[in-house]
Amino acid sequence: MTSPLETGRYGSEEMRLLLGDHRRYQLFVRVEGALATVQGRLGVIPAEAAEVIGERARTHRCDLDRIAAIEAMSRHELYAVVQEFAEGCAPYGRYVHHGVTSSDVIDTALALQLDEAIGILGERLRTVLGVLKGQIGKEGQRVMIGRTHGQHAQPITLGFKLAVILDQLTRCLERLEQLRGRVVMGKVAGAVGSLGGLGPQGLQVQREVLAHLNLPEPEICAQAVARDRMAEFVCWAALTASCLENLATEIRNLQRTEIGELAESFAEGDQIGSSAMPHKRNPVRSERLCSLARLMRSLVGPALENVVTWHERDLANSANERFTLPQACVLLDEMLLTTTAVLEDLRVFPHRMQENLARSRNSHLSEAVLLAMIDRGTDRLDAYRLLQRASATAAREERDLVAVLSDDASVTAVLPADEIVSLAGASADVGFCESLTDDTVRRAEEALGKSSEGAVTCPAR
Repeated sequence: MTSPLETGRYGSEEMRLLLGDHRRYQLFVRVEGALATVQGRLGVIPAEAAEVIGERARTHRCDLDRIAAIEAMSRHELYAVVQEFAEGCAPYGRYVHHGVTSSDVIDTALALQLDEAIGILGERLRTVLGVLKGQIGKEGQRVMIGRTHGQHAQPITLGFKLAVILDQLTRCLERLEQLRGRVVMGKVAGAVGSLGGLGPQGLQVQREVLAHLNLPEPEICAQAVARDRMAEFVCWAALTASCLENLATEIRNLQRTEIGELAESFAEGDQIGSSAMPHKRNPVRSERLCSLARLMRSLVGPALENVVTWHERDLANSANERFTLPQACVLLDEMLLTTTAVLEDLRVFPHRMQENLARSRNSHLSEAVLLAMIDRGTDRLDAYRLLQRASATAAREERDLVAVLSDDASVTAVLPADEIVSLAGASADVGFCESLTDDTVRRAEEALGKSSEGAVTCPAR
């Protein structure tokens, strides 16, 4: 069965090309070219060899068939790429890959891939935040019933509901900016990480090669870059996916027929909801987000397992990273693009919000009446039980809570019926929803501003 990642069903072409074998092999060659350039400048290899290798690295196009043929014999992917490149660097091919080990090239190329992938994901996330802010500005004043445990609770605004998600995603953006300098990490330290094979100028070789590639230099590492860095990235991706799923789940619930307050757009005349039932308008994109988030979270386990290594290096991480890291990038890329599409065309139904608010038959007034009775001297538990019984009667008899309370002498003895009616007559009390929403939008704008300033590359240390 062909993977949907390979067929192009999910993720952007930009992200898929970045993570494909051809781009990966080209990055191997780029690292080899940077290494030779620096070694030539420092006198580690002949200057003429460095010049040829560096120039060939800039123009070389990997021959995938030749690489596959070499790997079939050598059973070593990196060796195959190095050999194919070295063949094009004659008569100086022997100086390609001088003094380094496979992990130097593989992990440094991976750092370049992750840096670019993080840049793409960061831009996608900034777009989601911008579109979400726009919807809050456009529809945020809509009053609706808030729900806890799936039950009517207190009135809120749509802006407040969306701002809670905006706040989560703002933290995701901040986390991404914070982790970038830890996750994007190359190394040119040779076998076991001691730089022994690089000669007396080993530290300078590593420093200048990574600076040439605009990558930070590790303080210390073994033969491979420590996998807590990649684990942090995958954990972040899974956490961000869960926050996107939180939004998607809300939309799915509010699109339910009996609620009907929000909905995904539907291309009438073209889109098919159900193959059997023409009336269906299913929240398929939000459901896709929830489905992909489940897969994304499953990648966290292998990423954490990879943190553990035998001694200075083993390959227990290598095979599964060929799945987990590309999948994490492509899946989140798809989720961010889909979320943007859902939000841009989100349908809002204020009349259903008002209908559902009215459907509570003023049951949401129970807290306001409770507090008013306490202020008049009633014991809190006594007042609570009175309101609880009245609410049960209103629900059982399908009556308005105001009418039930107005008929209850134990309540009106403390709070006259006209005051109860007055509480219901006022517009829905949404508390500080507006100011809380405004503060959240402002924080998101600040985070977007800071993120845009440093969104180009990972700063070298």
